[in-house]
Amino acid sequence: MIKSALEYIVGLKKANEIHFNGGTFVDKNMIQLKTPKFPTLEVNTLESVVGYLKNIKDERMDEGFPPTIVHIVDATTVELKNVAAPEEGRRDCMVRAKAEVPDFLYGEFYDAEAFNIAMQSKFTDTEDKGTILQVVGNLKEDAVRTMTDDGVSQVTAVRTGVATVADVKVPNPVVLRPFRTFIEVEQPESKFIFRMREGGKCALFEADGGAWKLEAKRNILNFLKENLQEEIESGRVVLIA
Repeated sequence: MIKSALEYIVGLKKANEIHFNGGTFVDKNMIQLKTPKFPTLEVNTLESVVGYLKNIKDERMDEGFPPTIVHIVDATTVELKNVAAPEEGRRDCMVRAKAEVPDFLYGEFYDAEAFNIAMQSKFTDTEDKGTILQVVGNLKEDAVRTMTDDGVSQVTAVRTGVATVADVKVPNPVVLRPFRTFIEVEQPESKFIFRMREGGKCALFEADGGAWKLEAKRNILNFLKENLQEEIESGRVVLIA
């Protein structure tokens, strides 16, 4: 009992800082109190990000309130974070916007019908898209071959009428705009290699080295700058790409 009483009394003692050998210590055990961490709000559009920031504007009018950091992580992800809390060693993510983009397997061969459907539903309109659809839609399946003059270009036979067939050169490279980022911004344009195999199988291979990802981030940044101009100028929002 006496031991417990002594431990209680010692526990009431104020902690003293001790500086030794370049470090800072205290002469009693201490427990850090952390503020509650709320779950991240998951959304799918940039409009949701803008709406959230505009709707909490009144709560952030007090002088000295830290700004919200809008981090454009990549072409499909934007996160809203508060400033770092050094005492807790964390930076909370309040909102995460993740774009819903259709899947397309680049470098994989599709049959003509599946490729045709994917081109129409997962790519925005460009001149080369129309050319590819015309070639694939009129394809005579067993006539794809590689030209021997350069080893790169291809020729295929397509129907040009009810009963006529003609050879056409497959276009390469092609410029396309797949749905790869948030729907509110312009889809990045990039080059692809279009290849075909016997049996009418078709594939697209990416040929821009990933440059489209930088363009997508710039498009997102410009969209947020335009729609959050007041919040940015007042210092309530900071954009990071």
